[in-house]
Amino acid sequence: QVHLVESGGDSVQTGGSLRLSCEVSGGILGILSVGWFRQVPGKQRVLVAASSSTALTKYADSVKGRFTISKDLAKNTVYLQMNRLTPEDTAVYYCNSVKNYYSPTYIAAWGQGTQVTVSS
Repeated sequence: QVHLVESGGDSVQTGGSLRLSCEVSGGILGILSVGWFRQVPGKQRVLVAASSSTALTKYADSVKGRFTISKDLAKNTVYLQMNRLTPEDTAVYYCNSVKNYYSPTYIAAWGQGTQVTVSS
């Protein structure tokens, strides 16, 4: 399995933007489908954005039009650009490899995630 490390979370006001990063080990990002998940206390992790090995993308309705997932293969990094953030986006964000970009089925172990807090 690959190892993934998230970073970039912060506290931001409503309407602000953040870019999360996910460094993927092994130099194999180019053959992976990857997803960004988020979780709030007491709730399940949900997939919000995913990208196939060929950069096809899928977004949850809650973030579509505001979030963009992308990859930089040279840096072995997946990004999640988050714009027009709202308090409902407050969560711990995780990245993971996924079986398919259109499916929430994850492959690797969960990392520590990165906290995003959006204040009113």
